[in-house]
Amino acid sequence: QVQLVESGGGSVQPGGSLRLSCAASGSIFRINAMGWYRQAPGEERELVATITSGGSTNYADSVKGRFTISRDNAKNTVYLEMNSLKPEDTAVYYCNANYRPYSWSVALDAWGQGTLVTVSS
Repeated sequence: QVQLVESGGGSVQPGGSLRLSCAASGSIFRINAMGWYRQAPGEERELVATITSGGSTNYADSVKGRFTISRDNAKNTVYLEMNSLKPEDTAVYYCNANYRPYSWSVALDAWGQGTLVTVSS
């Protein structure tokens, strides 16, 4: 089992910045892609950004140019730097990791518990 612990959420005014972190621990042979998803009230969960173990990134169009995803493979940690935040960025942000617990295992998905980001004046 892998546990993902997120931190860094909170309240910020429009135009402000926040940095989310997500650390993975537990039985890990290799982590493939890591990413951030978000879910606003009454909405479905949507992709925000992903990053492969090699550093290739993918972003939702709505956050391109404002958010930056990065990871520290040695620490099994992924980050999301969020700048120029807008009220529509308000959501619970979830960390995701696609990983293999053992060398012979198939890849599995793990999710964090979520951290709330509120953008409001």
